[in-house]
Amino acid sequence: MTDHIQYDDAAKALKLLDQRLLPCTEETFVCRTTEDIVYALQTMVVRGAPAIGVTAAYGCHLAALEVLAETGGEGDWKTKLLEKLEIIAEARPTAVNLRWAVVRAKDAWDAQGDVSLPGLAAAWLELARTIQQDDIESCMAIGRFGGALFNDGDTIMTHCNAGALATAGYGTALGVIRGAIDQGKHVQVIANETRPFLQGARLTAYELHKDNIPVTIACDNACALLMKKGMVQGVVVGADRITANGDAVNKIGTYGVAVLAKQHGIPFYVAAPLSTIDRDTPTGDDVPIEDRTPREVTHVGDVQICPTDVPVYNFAFDPTPNELITAIVTERGVLRAPYTESINKAFDEAGL
Repeated sequence: MTDHIQYDDAAKALKLLDQRLLPCTEETFVCRTTEDIVYALQTMVVRGAPAIGVTAAYGCHLAALEVLAETGGEGDWKTKLLEKLEIIAEARPTAVNLRWAVVRAKDAWDAQGDVSLPGLAAAWLELARTIQQDDIESCMAIGRFGGALFNDGDTIMTHCNAGALATAGYGTALGVIRGAIDQGKHVQVIANETRPFLQGARLTAYELHKDNIPVTIACDNACALLMKKGMVQGVVVGADRITANGDAVNKIGTYGVAVLAKQHGIPFYVAAPLSTIDRDTPTGDDVPIEDRTPREVTHVGDVQICPTDVPVYNFAFDPTPNELITAIVTERGVLRAPYTESINKAFDEAGL
């Protein structure tokens, strides 16, 4: 599943599978401007840290085309373009891949020297395509390393959606599951529904069912019982940001699943590429946590389920402390505690 993020050269537009409408409706959301990209990111037309990064990379290219149309590549186009890049970088605060992609675009700009705006736009399109392909390859490597951690017959729990839809393709957490299957193992999945946006029930179940991978949806508050009954042999989740000490910031509820896994002696794995690791942020408690619209909690679709005017907590993410994480699976291998050392070693070996 790699066709949910497509750049249309003829239309000069980015076409995204609108994940808000899944699983019942498959429609394309078309981005032609910076405003379109930001809207798609903020409303979760596209979501998942690596997919956000890929979208942001194409957004930089579209921003260049937009400024070219406005200025003809003359005058103070550089200032206008930098303003649009910052707007993209600030669209969502938690997923580190967003700003990472924009920084890569800026670095490529610096490396070009005195480049014209059309030349920069073309270079950024190639960069976005490279980031997209690299992400697919990284996810497949994560799958190979992570798949080896599970046994034939295991039932694996996951929280939120860290699959093909959350990446350029294949997936991180679901990449591990696909990797185990590619290694000839028969595994099945418990997909936590993941309130309030229901990424597990809507998206994880959608793509696993589409790939004929056995999946059962569970209410978030059934985790403890399922673990106590011996129905879960391992947990694997993705991450929107992993900090320098190995804390993992993922969809709200992940911390609770990790606590329950620890209580029941179940391994808890985090799967993410090195681009999701933010060595400039010391711990998970230092990461800005997005507080989203109350409507996602007070309504299911268009149906209101809460009393009007009652306050809502809708924090989108929570940090899972590193001591609850059995290992972090990356495209460079499986990292284990002490995480500061293993993370730095992985970056050094990757030449980053």
